[in-house]
Amino acid sequence: GWCPLSPTGAQTTQLLVQPPWRPAVLWDRVTLTCQGSGTTGATTWYKDGWHWLKKGSNHVTVTESGTCTCDRPGTELSPPVIILNDSLVLQVPTRTLLEGDTVTLRC
Repeated sequence: GWCPLSPTGAQTTQLLVQPPWRPAVLWDRVTLTCQGSGTTGATTWYKDGWHWLKKGSNHVTVTESGTCTCDRPGTELSPPVIILNDSLVLQVPTRTLLEGDTVTLRC
């Protein structure tokens, strides 16, 4: 699933979440992918506002709860993704939902 896009013309960085459910939960073995127009392989990851992994891969498997963001040189910081460690969560698909859509909920 994609986080919201920035206005047209802005250099954007996005976090792709797999599996594509929100909120993301640790027991789903969540993988984040940082995508944007910046330099590939120069991704900086942040968790709870602190440097997490510097100049690493654009993929990371999350092993702790928290708020994750990423950036690449020449782009903006991505919108945040919150990872929960709750034992019971009601999840919705990360895709954009429109009025009239059929939605599958996951408990």
